[in-house]
Amino acid sequence: MTGFFIFLHTIVCLILITVILMQSGRGGGLTEGFSSAESMFGAQTNEFMIKATTILSTVFLVTCLALAVLSIQKGQSLIPTTVVPTSTQSDAAKTMNKTVDEAVKTVEQAAEQPQP
Repeated sequence: MTGFFIFLHTIVCLILITVILMQSGRGGGLTEGFSSAESMFGAQTNEFMIKATTILSTVFLVTCLALAVLSIQKGQSLIPTTVVPTSTQSDAAKTMNKTVDEAVKTVEQAAEQPQP
């Protein structure tokens, strides 16, 4: 079920981006490049684009909420996370402690040397 909503969400995102970019705004938008859009929808092009944007944004919102609900029910995020093995974590901690100890020794040695 989650896979279906992710697929639907992705398709809606791509179509929504295309519809928004095709709308003519103050700068003309990409509608000038898509002159066939006006020949396809006729004089009602702007009205169609507004309705398509409204419907697609509603579907986008619904799929976002559905994915959030599915994520809560699973008890985990939909985005996969990599788990660092504990041995790697302990190795990193040892390396960090060793580096800190070396830095402390260097500072102590510098403090013991007389200043000219």
